[in-house]
Amino acid sequence: MSNVQSFPEFIPVTIDKSHITTIGERLYAESIEFVRELVNNAYDADATLVEIIVAEDSIEIRDNGSGMDMEGLRQYFNIGSQQKLYSPKSPIYNRDRIGQFGIGKFASLSACRRFEIITKKDDFVGRVIFDKEQWEKTPDAWQLPFERLPSDFRKQNGTTVILMGLERAFDPRDIEAKIIEGTPIKAPNFRVRINNHTVMPRSLSGHKIPFLEGTPFGPVSGEIVILSETASTTTDLGIDVKVKQVTVRRELFGMETWGKAMARVRGEVNADFLPITSDRTGFIKDSEEYQEFLRVMGRIMEDVKTALQKLTLKKEGKKVSRALKEALQRIYKSLASNPDLSPFGALPVGSEIKGIGNAAEISKKEGEVKTEEINVEEKPKIEKKRKKKPKVKRLTPNAIIKKIKFGETGVSCVVDSFGEDGPEVFSEETTIYINRDHPLYKRESAKIDTHVLNLARLITQEIALMKDPRNPRQAFERQSKLLKDAFIDKD
Repeated sequence: MSNVQSFPEFIPVTIDKSHITTIGERLYAESIEFVRELVNNAYDADATLVEIIVAEDSIEIRDNGSGMDMEGLRQYFNIGSQQKLYSPKSPIYNRDRIGQFGIGKFASLSACRRFEIITKKDDFVGRVIFDKEQWEKTPDAWQLPFERLPSDFRKQNGTTVILMGLERAFDPRDIEAKIIEGTPIKAPNFRVRINNHTVMPRSLSGHKIPFLEGTPFGPVSGEIVILSETASTTTDLGIDVKVKQVTVRRELFGMETWGKAMARVRGEVNADFLPITSDRTGFIKDSEEYQEFLRVMGRIMEDVKTALQKLTLKKEGKKVSRALKEALQRIYKSLASNPDLSPFGALPVGSEIKGIGNAAEISKKEGEVKTEEINVEEKPKIEKKRKKKPKVKRLTPNAIIKKIKFGETGVSCVVDSFGEDGPEVFSEETTIYINRDHPLYKRESAKIDTHVLNLARLITQEIALMKDPRNPRQAFERQSKLLKDAFIDKD
């Protein structure tokens, strides 16, 4: 049996220095991300102004924040420091600090060969240079060159970061886009300038839907904007999801099933409680916080979908109203030329016939019909003597109604939704109902010319049947004549 005494042994944990310079490269897919990180560092340090100077082979980022002393510099280069987690609020403006892991600075090394930091805090002014090539040449040395500068080297507190030896040129417009997306540019007392140009947040015009919802983890707030059809675009689809005013990623929240309509929806949602990945490009999706967030956004997007449908119907209603008005004008002229085909008899002689209430005003001399759109929820009144049970009990709020008068009588035309399986057109007494859900109507309404013609076809069909409902053949011949004369001057 061995008498050798056993002593504890240890294995040292080491890391190759070359990996330090690639941490940022691997965590951040775009080398331009370093700009976002440095601007957010300035925001966390209570800066009110960040100046970015972009040159051919260098970029300088200068802020007027609180700056750093020697201890601050040590923390700055403490890889993976979680100091901001223990001090989540800035001291002056009480800002929610954005940085978490203290590794964003290394993203800059994916874009340049070296960077220089000059910082001032009260009487302390220091400069540190991080040269990637020199750093990797000395595997055993973990120090960076530091130089203490005169207190008047820089006039005010703040930090300047200069990136030299850029691997590629950066377009200031690309940097501006990254600033707008990835920094709290809307925050009060905070401004960013690029080559003397102030960066402004994006402004969207359209139908705005603000929201504020509570969750057990914190509020979900934001604004969705439904753009006009002319302003819709297929670029940058989705809703910006922000944490501490910074866009983490853009999400569709089920809009991928909406078809072309999704191109009209933009906006942003803020949920500071969401846990994010270390590279700040995504969320921890299996967390309770994220699942609750999805539930809230599901309800919000249902409201957005409803609003979008209403706006679409409103625009469609205007188009239907114009087409119906033109169709009725043409039918009136045709009936005036063919009084024997009219179920209402000949038009009375006179300079002008005026409708009653919301009815059209008809000028015999000019042969015009002026009609008004009526917002209704119930169908026009049917004479009490009618015993047959009406087919239509209630119209939708989107129904379009126009009336054309022939002396003391006339016809009301209603365009409304009666379902895809409903009839294309039907009448009750002197009211004609046209089904906008019918597949044939949808097809013909795609173009204004065929839309008007199709409406005229349906209306003249019902008017011809009103003349003698017992003789469909003669009704068809009367319709053909009315329709021909209605469009005889088309060309």
